[in-house]
Amino acid sequence: MSIVIQGVTKLYGEQKALDNVSFEVKTGEIVGFLGPNGAGKSTMMKIITGFIPATSGNVLINGTGISGDNTELRRTIGYLPENNPLYPEMYIREYLAFVSALYKQGKNSAGRIEEIMNITGLTAEKNKKIGSLSKGFRQRVGLAQALIHNPSVLILDEATTGLDPNQVVEIRNLIKEAGREKTVMFSTHIMQEAEAVCDRIIIISNGRIMADELKSNIQSVMKTHRQVIKIEFDKKPDISKLEELSGISEIKILPDGSLQIEATVKEDIRPAIFSFAVKNNLTVLSLRKEESNLEEVFRHLTNG
Repeated sequence: MSIVIQGVTKLYGEQKALDNVSFEVKTGEIVGFLGPNGAGKSTMMKIITGFIPATSGNVLINGTGISGDNTELRRTIGYLPENNPLYPEMYIREYLAFVSALYKQGKNSAGRIEEIMNITGLTAEKNKKIGSLSKGFRQRVGLAQALIHNPSVLILDEATTGLDPNQVVEIRNLIKEAGREKTVMFSTHIMQEAEAVCDRIIIISNGRIMADELKSNIQSVMKTHRQVIKIEFDKKPDISKLEELSGISEIKILPDGSLQIEATVKEDIRPAIFSFAVKNNLTVLSLRKEESNLEEVFRHLTNG
């Protein structure tokens, strides 16, 4: 089951929330949909799930256009919205039975409810009202309702909001497991979440796609060549001479006496540093090149 977005634009009056957005998510992919507040993430997810229409463009789920009245197609989608609307006066089991009935699961409903409560860690709380649950457990109930009908497409908007570290790991594993056979879009503000869960990263800012890359290739979208080298010599070098090496933009002396060298050239700066060491009778005790992480790429592309 695939998601295909073709030139989607969304206007709220004169404000353009999405601007000619196009991308595709294939079965078995977990795609992280990242962007600052107001970038258009939740709007895009609401359009994909048929909750609101696009102003222009197309959304295809497995080749079929999504719309508010296409109930059969919408049954193939599981959706956890950012605000996770629930009925606080209902018991967990009662609420999941209600959702199951909406999806017309019939005689399979009871067994599926027990299964999904176990999967999402709700079994011990099953006799409680939703309103008495902690924020983390309410988030689990929201995730359970998104999974109850075993959808082919899973849209999760800030799925780990309010969870403690142990719960976050459990939900990560659940999403990874779901991603083996489902099409998953996962929105988050937490870069570590995206790095831990997603196969591919889409970054959106001001309604436009800024990057769409495999997680392993995300550094390739950096528009400037920046290297960070951490190095330790056997004795203190002449910093002024080291700064003369081509491409070096900044040298910091770290508390342990090692150096952090930043360079803005495409060529690897490490051979020049080794040559400097040899010429100045220095021994390199350690050297590590640090790669740009997802957070740095995100800030670079969204002007954070």
